[in-house]
This record gives sequence, C-alpha cells and structure tokens, in this order.
Amino acid sequence: MINKIVAVQGNHPSKLNPTTDTSVFLANEIQSKKYKIFYYDPKDLSVINSKVIAKGFFIKFDYTKKKFFKILNKQKLDLTRCKFILIRQDPPFNLEYISATYILDTIKDKVNIINNPTSIRNVSEKLYSVKYQKYMPSTIFTQNIDEIKNFFRMHKKVILKPIHSFSGNDIHLLNKFNLKLIQKFIKQHDHIMCQKYLPKISKGDKRVFLINGKVCGAISRVPKKGSFLSNMSKGAKPINIKLTKTENRISKLIAKDLKKENIYFAGIDFIDQKLNGDINVTSPTGLKTLFDLSGINLAKTFWEDLKA
Repeated sequence: MINKIVAVQGNHPSKLNPTTDTSVFLANEIQSKKYKIFYYDPKDLSVINSKVIAKGFFIKFDYTKKKFFKILNKQKLDLTRCKFILIRQDPPFNLEYISATYILDTIKDKVNIINNPTSIRNVSEKLYSVKYQKYMPSTIFTQNIDEIKNFFRMHKKVILKPIHSFSGNDIHLLNKFNLKLIQKFIKQHDHIMCQKYLPKISKGDKRVFLINGKVCGAISRVPKKGSFLSNMSKGAKPINIKLTKTENRISKLIAKDLKKENIYFAGIDFIDQKLNGDINVTSPTGLKTLFDLSGINLAKTFWEDLKA
C-alpha cells in the first residue's frame, strides 16, 4: 500500500538553513497536503531481504520558527511505502552518492523518485554542459597539464573548478599559470574544468529554475565585494531579476533536453548571458529565496506538476 509519505534523502536537518533551504521549503509545502515527511541519511540506506530499507525518522518542518524541525519518531522504513522520494543530499558526487542511486534504481518503478536516480548518474552536472558549449565562455575539461597551459596562454585569467563539487567549494581564479597549484588540484580532483574568467560576474550571475521541462523563474546572486563567487553560501546577495531573450531561449532548450533525460527539477546558471556550465540536478537550491524576493512559490508548482 502506498501511503502519503515523502521520503527525503539528505543531509541532517540540523545542518540546513531554514531561511534559504529548498529541501525544507519543499517539505513544508507538501505537509500542507497532509503528507508525512520521512528523513534519512544516504549512509542509512540498505537492501535487506530484497527490500530497500532506510533507517531514519519522521519529521515535521516549520521554516518560520527558530526551531524549524521536530523529530517525531525514529524507525526503519520500507521505501516502497512512500509515494515520493526526494534525493536532496549535497555533492560531491562520489561513490557513496553513486551507490545510493543504484540502490534506489531497484524501486524506481514503484516510487516516484526525484530526480530519477539513473538520470542523476547520466547527467553529470558540469560534463553534461559539453553539449551546450557554444552558449558558454571558452571552457575545457581535462587533467592534461599541457592543455591547461595552452588555455592560459589564450585567456590569461582562468577559473578552475572541480567537476563534482558544489556551492563554490574549491574554486580558484588564477591570473597566471601556477604549475604547483594545478598539479595539486588535479591530484585531488582528476579531470577539472577550466573556464575563461568573465569580469561581469561582479554584477552577479543568474540561477534559473527548471521544473518538468519548463523555465519557471530565476534569481540573481551578486558576489560580496572582492569575491568572484556568486554562491549565497559564500556571502553573495540575492536579487530579483528577469531573464533576457537569449537566456530564456537557452534555458528552454536545456529544460526540454533535461525532461527527455527524466530530470524533473534542475538549476542552471548564467554569467553575462553565457551558460557557466553548472547544470545542477543533484540538489538544486534557491526556491525559498525566489519566494522571499518575488512571492513566486515554485514549491507549489513542484508538487502540483507531480499531482501530489
């Protein structure tokens, strides 16, 4: 029997910021439809006697309160009892993350899992952007030192990014080729992303929200003074904006492609009308911020499109 249960696979609620967190915002919205929320850490996901079992807890959220969650009861749950499972843990997209998607693959025909675990593996967030490189600043993906050196000769000022990280972690802006740092970076991350620096990042990027194949809204995030990082976790300030015709056209194209890949919810980013290569399908954020800035409730859209 399928119950009105939404399971959330994610980082412990105590690590979340209720004023900005999308997982909390989504959970808060579906509670209004009389759904129960079951929360578990991917470390507590198991296959026991051919059943996918999670050890976690039922929880109640209220992001308007200082103490924004209340753990109701801890238990093990057969996840096929749920109507929906939200995969919401942060990257890195490592072997633990991949193993969890393979486990959830075994029940995806019985439970609606967002995003589809097979699709999360197939749509490697930064590498998936290779098919859209004509809309991006000059970018290479490599761990070859000679290729990186040539890239620096062409562009002088370069951004280095890990392919499987998140929230602006371990991103470097280099004004010249630094062999020692780059070798250390490659040793840590293997293939990396090298991208021409766009100075207009100082005016902010744009995060675009894609739900069920549609472009649903956007915010801008302006880096704090002296920073080139537009992540709110790094101190960037969000502001309300509209997309340009170019950004809207590219966003619609990607939204359509992602729907074909069975990706229901994603976030993509632009700098100076250029796609920056971050196609976030693991744990997209920003819905609560959009709501605070504009009153647009995409958590409601999220669940309505799923016919929850």
